[in-house]
Amino acid sequence: MPTLQLPDGPQTHPLIQTLQWLTNPLEYMEACTQRYGDIFTLRIGPVFKPQVFISNPQAIQQIFTTDPKLLDSGEPAGIKSPLLGQQSMLALEGKPHRRQRKLLTPPFHGERMLAYGELITDITKQVTSQWQVGEPFSVLPSMQAISFQVILKAVFGLQDNPRYEKLKELLIERLNPSRPLLRAILLFLPSLQRDLGPWSPWGRLMRQQQQMDELIYAEIRERKEQLDTSRTDILSLMISARDEQGQPMTDVELRDELMTLLFAGHETTATSLAWALYWIHRLPEVHKKLLQELDRLSENPDTNAILRSPYLNAVCSETLRLYPVVSTALNRLVKSPLDIMGYQLEPGTLLIPSIYLTHHREDLYPNPKQFKPERFLEHQFAPSEYLPFGGGNRRCIGMAFALFEMKLVLATVLSRVQMELADSKPVQPVRKGLLSGPEGGVRMVVTGRRSQNERILETTSSSV
Repeated sequence: MPTLQLPDGPQTHPLIQTLQWLTNPLEYMEACTQRYGDIFTLRIGPVFKPQVFISNPQAIQQIFTTDPKLLDSGEPAGIKSPLLGQQSMLALEGKPHRRQRKLLTPPFHGERMLAYGELITDITKQVTSQWQVGEPFSVLPSMQAISFQVILKAVFGLQDNPRYEKLKELLIERLNPSRPLLRAILLFLPSLQRDLGPWSPWGRLMRQQQQMDELIYAEIRERKEQLDTSRTDILSLMISARDEQGQPMTDVELRDELMTLLFAGHETTATSLAWALYWIHRLPEVHKKLLQELDRLSENPDTNAILRSPYLNAVCSETLRLYPVVSTALNRLVKSPLDIMGYQLEPGTLLIPSIYLTHHREDLYPNPKQFKPERFLEHQFAPSEYLPFGGGNRRCIGMAFALFEMKLVLATVLSRVQMELADSKPVQPVRKGLLSGPEGGVRMVVTGRRSQNERILETTSSSV
């Protein structure tokens, strides 16, 4: 018979657990796993409600395949943010969630997605052309600049104009807080979200948000008034989309989904690119194999050759496995009694599939701390074993686009620039707001320029 009690977990005060989770989530989860196994209970903010963390693939598969009527995410599961809005697909559940997901999925797949190839390549060339030979620099801000421009131009469809520049200024400030831990605490604990004027942390954030909203709503209005069916940016496709009843998305829905795509797709991709460049240049054998694969493409270029490159794909997959930017999949709220791993969980319990812990299971990934792309050439992992983009009805709709961008950016950088790490000190992950990333942003130095492979990307980007 299943037990009615929650899985074991730390007995320290919930406030202590919350602080440990906020300051060093990866080490804290690993310590809990070592003591309690692949299912344990934490009591972390904002209301210190018990949350069951799971890294057992069979249990995660059960979570991903359970009917959403019995187990689902959204605002009832604690997925809410005043910065994204109540109409964000992350916050919705049930029919509204299914409607938004159906409307948003097409622009991120197939020919529509491939149309952004040239844009991604050109932006990468422009940013990397500013790197100076011999001058050490942090690579993360450059990857943020690339990802940021891709989001504003491919998703928002913005061109270089005053609105673009102002929105860029506000978003850069938002995405690079001077005190990331304070930002994480503010977003994690609603009780601190009080507007006490423009000099208070939350008040300053709200005024910044108001300025951003004014620009975004102005862009939506202008785009609707001057509807251009030839545009291929994602905002234009969202405006044109209709649900089964023939209804378009409202301005509020458009705004909230744009903010969600921005925050879910910008920092995550940029951070993953910085990690990839770190591992590629830290491990000479990985660097050599990847360059050999890219060099072979120049001999017989193909329209989708980069996207199909097996070793490049393996490098991206291993990057997302070792240090996933988001350490957990979206919370799931138990709505009906659920038997999982011998525990009878009552309605109201929160389940947290742990991406990081699952990706570091010794039985799935021997020597899990080692960066080894060959894992993904030798074995195909199940969706409950490898889940950097979550899973089930909540898997990230931008997954294909993110991988597409990662591969094109890496191929462009490696084909044009010779670089090396600025020092030999290992880089460790640290919390950056609600996400994690490489400490110091990965310091690198350009040692030279490559030219022999440039035609790979010229051919590929123009053909997609």
